[in-house]
Amino acid sequence: MKLAIASGFLLGMLHGATVPVAADPIQSSEGPLRPRSHAAMGCMMLRECVDGVREVKDWGDFGPGYLQFKDELNDILQYANASGIRVFLAPDKYFYMMTRGLYSVQGNNFFLNERYLDNPTMMVKVVRHEGWHAVQDCMAGTLDNTFTAVVWQDGFVPDWIQRGAEKTYPPSAVPYEAEAMYAAFSDTYTREGLQACASDTPMWEVYKPTPLTAKWLKEQKFMF
Repeated sequence: MKLAIASGFLLGMLHGATVPVAADPIQSSEGPLRPRSHAAMGCMMLRECVDGVREVKDWGDFGPGYLQFKDELNDILQYANASGIRVFLAPDKYFYMMTRGLYSVQGNNFFLNERYLDNPTMMVKVVRHEGWHAVQDCMAGTLDNTFTAVVWQDGFVPDWIQRGAEKTYPPSAVPYEAEAMYAAFSDTYTREGLQACASDTPMWEVYKPTPLTAKWLKEQKFMF
């Protein structure tokens, strides 16, 4: 288990994003914030900085270039919303450099950097990646806590994905990020996971929990 914010920061590094030019300070209740800083990102995640941030309700909110992904995106959005998870598009100024998306276990929201909307294939992978972090959040017993759990059994994620995660993320994040990286390549994993999250059946009855996850769920009285 980990107590953390699942972020797509390093996912952006994998795609070779460029560093944008400076922008005007972001106004917040704590005073001006430097754009593309961790403080700006935190302010957005706490929903205290909302200028230009818009909720995504339908595939069309991404733009006409996403038509080929409309069924998948609508399913993801429907199941996420049914679970109490909200999806937002936000200006680049709120994202630490090279961050394309992130999921907040505190607010049960995920945020997508609108700067990359002109690349639908890549952005849909980001949606799947961050959506899988929401699935991991569900696997930790409830969305009403700040824990997250791996979903798949050891060996499910291919070695090439696992090695990529190990080269990209700190060791504590590898099990979670490797799953999300793998989910990004599938048009079914994230939507099926969120469908399970939205259902009345506990996640651990849909996905067999790993021994460590099962132990934790029993300790927290989610499983008996």
